Amino acid sequence: MATLVLTAVGTAIGGPIGGALGALLGQAVDRDILFKPKRRQGPRLTELAVQTSSYGTPIPRQYGTMRIAGSVIWSTDFVETEQEGGGGKGKPSQTSYSYSVSFAVLLSARRITGVRRIWADGKLLRGAAGDFKTATRFRLYLGDENQSPDPGMSAAIGFGATPAHRGTAYAVFEQFELADYGNRIPSLTFEVIADDAPVSPGAIAADLAVDVVDGTGAAGTLDGFSAYGDSVRGVLETLAVANGGGFAPLGAAIRFTADGAPIRTLEDRGDDTNARGGHHGVRAIAPIDTVPRTITLAHYDSARDYQTGLQRVRRPGAGVREERIEMPAVLSASAAKTMAAGALARAATARNRRTLTTGWDAADLTPGDVVTLAGEPGRWRIAGWRLKDFVLTLDLVRLAAAPIAIGADSGTGLPAPDLLNGPTIVHAVELPALDDAVLAAPRVLIAAGSAAPGWRGAALRYSIDGGTVWQSAGSVRAAATLGVVVIAPGVAPATLIDHRHTIEVTLADPSTSLSNAADALLDGGANLALVGDELLQFGRAEQIDAARWRLSRLWRGRRGTEAAIGTQAPGDRFVLLTPGTIATIEVPLAALGATVRVLAAGAGDTEAAAETEAPLTGASVRPPSPVHARAEALPGGDLQLRWVRRSRAGWRWLDGVDVPLAEEREAYRLTLAGTPERIIDANAADIVLPAAERPAVATLATITSVGTHGLSPAATMTLPAPEEE
Repeated sequence: MATLVLTAVGTAIGGPIGGALGALLGQAVDRDILFKPKRRQGPRLTELAVQTSSYGTPIPRQYGTMRIAGSVIWSTDFVETEQEGGGGKGKPSQTSYSYSVSFAVLLSARRITGVRRIWADGKLLRGAAGDFKTATRFRLYLGDENQSPDPGMSAAIGFGATPAHRGTAYAVFEQFELADYGNRIPSLTFEVIADDAPVSPGAIAADLAVDVVDGTGAAGTLDGFSAYGDSVRGVLETLAVANGGGFAPLGAAIRFTADGAPIRTLEDRGDDTNARGGHHGVRAIAPIDTVPRTITLAHYDSARDYQTGLQRVRRPGAGVREERIEMPAVLSASAAKTMAAGALARAATARNRRTLTTGWDAADLTPGDVVTLAGEPGRWRIAGWRLKDFVLTLDLVRLAAAPIAIGADSGTGLPAPDLLNGPTIVHAVELPALDDAVLAAPRVLIAAGSAAPGWRGAALRYSIDGGTVWQSAGSVRAAATLGVVVIAPGVAPATLIDHRHTIEVTLADPSTSLSNAADALLDGGANLALVGDELLQFGRAEQIDAARWRLSRLWRGRRGTEAAIGTQAPGDRFVLLTPGTIATIEVPLAALGATVRVLAAGAGDTEAAAETEAPLTGASVRPPSPVHARAEALPGGDLQLRWVRRSRAGWRWLDGVDVPLAEEREAYRLTLAGTPERIIDANAADIVLPAAERPAVATLATITSVGTHGLSPAATMTLPAPEEE
């Protein structure tokens, strides 16, 4: 379990842990806290973005706010859901399959306070508002010492056999829909909040090496840090680079200090010790080419959604060596460049070394302490302490001045768009087939969307028995353009383009839009919309404000819905019937006369699924009403009644002669008003009413087509009285 708290990332310029202090750290940390250090000190910076599931993978300890991948610690087998659709007259049914899975991801080996955004394959799965873009149930365990086992894991593994993972933070996804990710578990990364504020390197060091490292003397803060790897010593060295400080013994422990104010001024007393074999102070300056010419610091940049940022600093002069610091910390571009500049300055200044013999009054000094020298500028850190033949010798390293903040640019990032996934809006309606198919069973069209631009689909269920039994209706993936009527259109004929009336609608999602369409496109079915109960098309769409549009050049009463012309009112539905955004269900013929209830549940429906209902009137399976009904008096007083048949399989009247029958036989029913009503059946689109059988007064007559699955809506005309001719 030692690997649960380990980390080591990068190269520490200047060796902040060296000499005798390094040995002390090696004994105090690697022996007493950890197993023997492994050859590998820690992962590269990019490894924190790669999700793993291998047994024995080290679990990082998170600090501040970080974006990390985590490790999959449990998953179920894929759950396959079978859905059948289609199967209209003359067409085979189609079976589709969808898959979901439940799994858990371990995030941190210490307690966290929460998780904000979650990415899946680089795209946002959970937005900043907490909304999920893909349907799933989500539970987060913060890493409390008293947390209970997850119920979903317990149901799969067994109650009593499921670990609670106390002290470690993890997330559980239940019934995670895989359709958006190629039917596989995507690579997830999490914006983890481990601490509510930036954290100091000293606090991190003290938490990693409890009772061994005192970090109260360390200065500075990091927005986030991920402690991960095989050696605490490697982490401490990395933190020393971030802090620009060092370590010093503190009794049996170690203190983590910044390069702060000196604690004493020393004098070189070489003359006093020369008789005992001592020597004067020795100065040494290493060649400049021993110092890196360029230092590149890699870090996580919160301004770029925690993607890896690189900041580079160069010094003038000789040398070609380059160094790279892997800093698994969240830094701004300016902070990272300042940190890199500080590391380069320390490496350059540390070329200056000094060996100093001093008196016994300096015996209380320890490696890591900062001192000044009498008559010498600058500050020095004690790197070594030696006592031989009663001579005290200190090895000193020159310290650089505190770095000046340097401005830097994060560059251009490619953040994943965070579009809010809101509650579903759903409409259902039985309409004549939009594809001229001759249906053998009633078909209900379902359109769904949301006022939120990030809506990404919903699962559908329906019931035809009042909600006692619910059946799957598949899903709708693409959002339809939905809205409500603000100004309703008036009455106009269905046979002419309506230039007089306009419609004003407010779209639910202001990010959607409407467009114009020429007559040729309208003839091909473009801009077909359901407004209230009327199907119509519009040739011109004019935007009034962000969500409000004015529609004109209207083609009214399309596909036999002329009876609904002029029945709309403000607040009625507006649905743009675009291919690819409409789902359909077919119900048994026996359901005619009932009402179908539809539920739509999307990832944004956290409270309850959206629900709507539609009456099953037979509009999708019965023929349209006859048109052009007229009466003509014949010589002798007979009355000839004529009309034009329409077909549910020939809305466009392509040959200009006749339309397909689409029914088992041609049949009509003429009903003459009166007491009692008089019904006349016919098998052709005209009837001759003998003079002796004509009503004596003007009489209302209705004509319906007799279809395979029911009567059409009625066409009406008035039969004149004989004396009116």
